Amino acid sequence: MNVLLLTYYFSPDLSAGSFRNTPLAYELARQVGSAGTVHVVTTQPNRYQSFRAEAKEVEQHGNLRINRISVPAHASGFAEQIRSYLHFYRQAYALTRSGTYDVVVASSSRLFSAFLGAQLARQRHVPLILDIRDLFRENILELLNNPVAKLALSPTLKAVERYTFGYARHINMVSEGFDDYFAEYTKATYSHFTNGIDDYFLNFPTTPPASKLPAVRTILYAGNIGEGQGLEKIIPAAARLLGSAYRFVVIGDGGTKERLVRTVQESGLPNVDIRPPVDRATLLTEYEQADYLFMHLNNLAAFERCLPSKLFEYAATDKPVLAGVAGYAAQFMNQHVPNSFVFTPGDAASLTTYLLTTPYQNTVRTEFINQFRRETIIRSLAGQILKSAGLAAKSVAAEVAY
Repeated sequence: MNVLLLTYYFSPDLSAGSFRNTPLAYELARQVGSAGTVHVVTTQPNRYQSFRAEAKEVEQHGNLRINRISVPAHASGFAEQIRSYLHFYRQAYALTRSGTYDVVVASSSRLFSAFLGAQLARQRHVPLILDIRDLFRENILELLNNPVAKLALSPTLKAVERYTFGYARHINMVSEGFDDYFAEYTKATYSHFTNGIDDYFLNFPTTPPASKLPAVRTILYAGNIGEGQGLEKIIPAAARLLGSAYRFVVIGDGGTKERLVRTVQESGLPNVDIRPPVDRATLLTEYEQADYLFMHLNNLAAFERCLPSKLFEYAATDKPVLAGVAGYAAQFMNQHVPNSFVFTPGDAASLTTYLLTTPYQNTVRTEFINQFRRETIIRSLAGQILKSAGLAAKSVAAEVAY
């Protein structure tokens, strides 16, 4: 049995897609074992312009083969990303042209990897399994300010979705907030394997007692800085209201980073420190040094379905989590993440009130960590993929130590 896994991001890149699909590839290879192969087609690290990592173009690890495609550099702009995706699409298509596969698996946040997977699966008349991490069409239509562009894109993207989702045998969704979006695609079966907590974060050191808090408390944001996060709408306003007793540290890169930098500079805010992305080991040290961990989604209806991967890292620590989210993410936080404060996106006043009036505390979230370990989730997702593809009976996972 031969499995093709398409993912735009893969180790050593820094992205939720990479952190999810790298262990998935190895786990699929483990479960397939000597009965077959797993072929990963991905890209060279390209998530951030300001962070580059070396990676081999071709790697072979037992029955796992990894091909990395170099794509044009981009600054997370829409047009630049399309150009990079088109290059990946053409090269991936050429790489797999002569390949024989029993199932095509595509992990996708921006639809196009899933679309490529649908094409390759349809051509070979084999099952297509999708892992959907975001709703691209809904998100992009809400983010676009040009009504003409919206009018042109909407039917085109809908047709791409029907072609892609309509053929899938099984679709995994990282958020239960996606359920009604996929209701029309009745051919597929569905599952909800969320993002999870990587081993990096499982032994997070206990934070010192609140009595040892520094005079200036640090609020850390680490991740993408784009339209989806809307950081320029919340961080400058909150920093201004909180004053010198608090400082924001922002670590990351993305399409709206310059907008955030400009807003901070124009506002003359010395308590906002914006830094480039770092590797995960360094990031863990930053988590340890922070007092609060901060996340935020733009105040748009499309993001009310999302479940940000970042919250799993944050909740694996004992730090208080500040989350400007709505919809399903807010519901998930309130249900699963104790010692968190959920506020309406963009509401700097309520965030400030909470910080100034709520006693500081740390909480070890043992139940959350046990439930959402990445290793457990990925093992189950890989098993679901093979089962849905009709390959489970051939799997020798129990006998193979990969």
